[in-house]
Amino acid sequence: MPELPEVEVVRRGLTDHVTGRRIRSVRVLHDRAVRRHAGGPAEFTAVTRGHTVTGVRRRGKYLWWALDDGDAILCHLGMSGQFRIGTGEPVSATGGDAPVLHPHLRIRFEFDDDGPVVDFLDQRTFGGLAFAPGGAELPAAIAHIAADPLEAAFDPDAVARVVRGKHTELKRALLDQQVVSGIGNIYADESLWRARLHYARPTDRLRRTEVLTVLDEAAAVMRAALDQGGTSFDALYVNVNGESGYFDRSLDAYGQEGRPCRRCGTPIRRDAFMNRSSFFCPTCQRAPRGSSR
Repeated sequence: MPELPEVEVVRRGLTDHVTGRRIRSVRVLHDRAVRRHAGGPAEFTAVTRGHTVTGVRRRGKYLWWALDDGDAILCHLGMSGQFRIGTGEPVSATGGDAPVLHPHLRIRFEFDDDGPVVDFLDQRTFGGLAFAPGGAELPAAIAHIAADPLEAAFDPDAVARVVRGKHTELKRALLDQQVVSGIGNIYADESLWRARLHYARPTDRLRRTEVLTVLDEAAAVMRAALDQGGTSFDALYVNVNGESGYFDRSLDAYGQEGRPCRRCGTPIRRDAFMNRSSFFCPTCQRAPRGSSR
């Protein structure tokens, strides 16, 4: 699933292509793409049409189009959601001379300026859009989501207090979007490797400096990923121009099982974790005492 850097790459690309444009028409080609909108596809089309986009914003893994009257169009990319900039013609799925609608095209936005259309594609249809009344600054549906490490409003000291006040494992706290948003499995493993902290460390036994270090490293690794267009392991994550990121070449822990740690040479290990995996160096990231991991 795209994490903060990947969603931020999409946000930046959309900003260049939709800001200041008035939506002329909206075509919903798959009902699941607007299942989070209570009024259904017809109402989603009606309430979004005619608005001018004033900007594109993000919190954690969510992004939204801010509209001219203070409302918003909220989006979550899910596993495979993509915004793609079109040409005004149907998106070609075959590359042939006769253009056909892309099989994963779910929603198409057309604008009054007759410029490029914006398409929402989603192979697995886990993502989707919804109209958010009054949500231009922050949609109510995601008001419970915590600030992320790249936001100006992010307060590391406050987050450190919350983390240390919990009775859980460190990685679980990092993945809790109500504690700190935007960090998923990839960047949790990378920030923990950089901070030399084991994913199973009990949060209530951590020093304040240890929590602040892993939060600093999370911000640093996500900025580095942004510079490289995010992390792409397959064609499901691309930017608005259909291009993949290449931060996967710079990963130190995630997906590196059996490869030597770049710091000490010990083979990276993989453990099962929350129906996923945790990748770490057993030498640089010592397991907590009494842990069977």
